[in-house]
Amino acid sequence: MQEIKTPAPHATDLASVAQRLGTDPMTGLTRDEAASRLSRHGPNRLRRQKRKGWVAILRHQFTSMIVWLLAAASGLSLAFGDIAEGLAIIVVLLINGALGFFTELRAARSMEALMRIAQVRTRVRRDGSERMLDAQDLVPGDIVVLEAGDVVTADLRLAGASNLEIDESILTGESIPVRKQTDAVAPDAAIGDRAGMAYKGTAVTKGAGEGIVVGTGTQTEIGRISDLVQSAESEVAPLERRLDLLGHWLVWLTLALAALTIGAGILRGNEIAAMLQTGVALAVAAVPEGLPVVATLCLARGMWRMSARNALITRLSSVETLGATTIILTDKTGTLTENRMTVMRYLLPDGDVEVAKTGDGTPFSRDGSPLTPETATPLDWALRVGALCSTAELDHGAQANHTGDPMEVALLAVAAKAGLRREALRGTLPEHAKHAFDPDRKMMATVHGNGADGGAERGAIYAVKGAPEAVLEVCTQVMTPDGQVTALPPEAKARWQSRAAQSGQEGLRLLGLAMKQTGDGDGDPYRDLVLLGMVGLRDPLRDGVREAIADCHRAGVRVVMVTGDHADTARAIAGRAGLGSGDLRVIEGRTLAGRPADTLDEAERARILTADVFARVAPDTKLTLVSVFQQAGHVVAMTGDGVNDAPALKKSDIGIAMGQRGTEVAKEAAHMVLRDDAFATITEAMRQGRVIFGNIRKFVVYLMSCNISEVLVVGLAVGGGLPTPLLPLQILYLNLITDVFPAFALGLGRGDDAVMHRPPRDPDEPIVGRPEWQWIATLGAAITVSTLAAFAFALFWLGLDTGAAVTVAFLTLALAQVWNVFNLRDPEAGLLRNEVSRNPYVWGAIALCLALIGLALWQPFLADLLQLESPGMAGLICAGVASFGPLLVGQVLLILRRAR
Repeated sequence: MQEIKTPAPHATDLASVAQRLGTDPMTGLTRDEAASRLSRHGPNRLRRQKRKGWVAILRHQFTSMIVWLLAAASGLSLAFGDIAEGLAIIVVLLINGALGFFTELRAARSMEALMRIAQVRTRVRRDGSERMLDAQDLVPGDIVVLEAGDVVTADLRLAGASNLEIDESILTGESIPVRKQTDAVAPDAAIGDRAGMAYKGTAVTKGAGEGIVVGTGTQTEIGRISDLVQSAESEVAPLERRLDLLGHWLVWLTLALAALTIGAGILRGNEIAAMLQTGVALAVAAVPEGLPVVATLCLARGMWRMSARNALITRLSSVETLGATTIILTDKTGTLTENRMTVMRYLLPDGDVEVAKTGDGTPFSRDGSPLTPETATPLDWALRVGALCSTAELDHGAQANHTGDPMEVALLAVAAKAGLRREALRGTLPEHAKHAFDPDRKMMATVHGNGADGGAERGAIYAVKGAPEAVLEVCTQVMTPDGQVTALPPEAKARWQSRAAQSGQEGLRLLGLAMKQTGDGDGDPYRDLVLLGMVGLRDPLRDGVREAIADCHRAGVRVVMVTGDHADTARAIAGRAGLGSGDLRVIEGRTLAGRPADTLDEAERARILTADVFARVAPDTKLTLVSVFQQAGHVVAMTGDGVNDAPALKKSDIGIAMGQRGTEVAKEAAHMVLRDDAFATITEAMRQGRVIFGNIRKFVVYLMSCNISEVLVVGLAVGGGLPTPLLPLQILYLNLITDVFPAFALGLGRGDDAVMHRPPRDPDEPIVGRPEWQWIATLGAAITVSTLAAFAFALFWLGLDTGAAVTVAFLTLALAQVWNVFNLRDPEAGLLRNEVSRNPYVWGAIALCLALIGLALWQPFLADLLQLESPGMAGLICAGVASFGPLLVGQVLLILRRAR
């Protein structure tokens, strides 16, 4: 049986939609027909996302080449009877695997939040009568009845709308409810412009209506978004790419060194078994087992720091990725703005009056001077009319409990600031009649009793508000500054229209305010009115947004607005927020709708890459934008709070969801959640990300210089005919002690204040570049020379046996690696006071390392396990003196580098 589909129902007249779906809006479907269609279309549910099982997650932890190399080394050790060595390597692998497993297990489950939207009941007309049904039983052709407070449970082509307004911010990001009607619109109209449609998951805020179901389940707009969430592939984080590349490089280097050493040893007449054991030692020496552990702990520490600053990270690698961000694609509503309408200005007959958001005393000012509304003046009456002509309710205790149209709530709030609460106003001006908003007239009115007792026999006052052009048209008079009334000629109306247009260009939404006093309340409310003025409202910028965007620009990070709002509004807000420079470049999303990134030509890509604002953007277009910027080499951060943002949040390098206003879908698809919804928190998180990358680079250089020295010590000694100076288990012990603790201490550095005054690094820049490799080679060589010198001195000058000389080599290498941490200071910093010496964790790590080295030497069980013999006082002095050689070399080179 074929599914019933209605292409572009928003652009099709109601009669054609009903005919195509075989339904009658007056009676609805029959029970049998509905059952038949349910079997064809399936339940009105969203597709469940396949969970990644814990077995697959666990298997993923053991797929890297480093793990395979260490596993092979463990197998060889066990095969040669070195049980302790083989088991020790296995324990290290299990520790690293457990850390990765529990981190990945926190993967986002976006679709579960989407599924909860469908778990409601809805009123449906079937067989000519209305009944309540489970939303999952809806089918195309059903007639759904809507009332204020309902959640729309399927995509509907509206067949009736009485003062109907629907909050579609979950899909469009626009905070103002959309007024609905039943007419068809253009086929290419954006979701926010499809006034004849109601979409699944949106909420009815006012009025009533009914509609024909044209889409259920995955065929709805929100179902299409859910598919995008599933299909959007998360980008591999830059840190993961770099660590993986470094791991591959190390594996091949290790294999090459092991092969050369084994071959050289065999050629010198050594036994093959002994050389294979030496190969195992080289493999253990070359691979920094502590690297995954330290990287994980360093990133986790970054998560804790960001959490203290209201940024919750959901994936460890995202901590570092923030520092590489080159562009932020930011939503407007709730991110840059407060997601609530606020009265900003009154346009009055005697000039403009500005309204402050906060402050003591009167919130009103004119030309910078405070202004107190006087009774019976245009400002006083404008405040009264705004409060009286309203269906909203203001909760004076909690802003979250306000109900009604956001613009009406704003008018009630500003009147309350002036001491004019609607409850008190209605005490003297009781409401006798209400004329609901008329979509044709674009106005609404209320009628109130006049006089001290509010009696209708004393006359009536009409309070009217609506679209500025509509109110101007029905006004014949205007109130003067002293409260008198004078005629309003056509040329005066033209000047008012000019003032309105100018304020509109500033991004203000305008309402006209008017009134009249008559002898009775039965007349035409929209005739012979007295113009009081106009009120300008806007969704104001969040505190600190402009400063945070300026910080991003100083850090070389572009900020681009991506919104479902109209282009003019978006341009005005972007200008106030400080996006771009000069004339803002705005692109309408409809020009990119339905076009994947790979279908765009070079000219279109160039336009996208230089745009400052994208307006009227659909969910699939957001995905396209993220892809275009990523393909151009950007590391993309994307902010959002609605269901419509979820696919792009998942696709971007850093998806940032709003913790207070964000939907569960957005939060679970994101890599970072802002608990305070503040854009400034992103800037602070980026700073932490940059600091963390610098710290990771430092401890990688530290680890690699230590491990290179271990490889060279073993390889050069064996190649030169000397006994093996280090055993595999000794190397493993050193890697777990001198690698992990000093490296982790370096990872806890706080960074410098200038980190956000530098441009972001190249996304392709490796963790270890040429300068870092040169420093690794230098430090590794210095440690190698010191260790081999001490080993040879112990063998040939002090006359120690091989076991005691190995202990000397072990101690020299261990201590040299501990002191090596001071060679990781910034060359520009001082010799004694620098970011390493001021780091208390470094001193704690050194103390712990010295204690564990001493334990390995003097605790009998551990000494026997590691095969460490006492070298005597002469051997200890030899190891201690030799260990300071690399530190001295490193500090001299740092001083010379600073001098240059």
